[in-house]
Amino acid sequence: MATTLQRPRKKKETTDGTTRGSPWNTLLFNCNCHTFEDVARQLMKAIRVSYERGMALANVVHTSGKAVVYTGHRERCEAVAMVLEEIGLLTKVVQ
Repeated sequence: MATTLQRPRKKKETTDGTTRGSPWNTLLFNCNCHTFEDVARQLMKAIRVSYERGMALANVVHTSGKAVVYTGHRERCEAVAMVLEEIGLLTKVVQ
């Protein structure tokens, strides 16, 4: 049985100092003004996860102060942030 080795792909560097091609992240910050249940339900709506996964993410946000709750294209990350902000959650979209 022959095996083929794949060369690791080189990260394309940009010459203008930008980070084009890098994924975007939606960060959710902890605040004590929402219940875990509220956060979990809003995460279900924003990123289409189960209630259990939403609770797990809410726990990470609570214990760490913040967490990346979504990674993808900038427009989708911004849309996720908008849904989370509907109930006053604190978010930030970063690259």
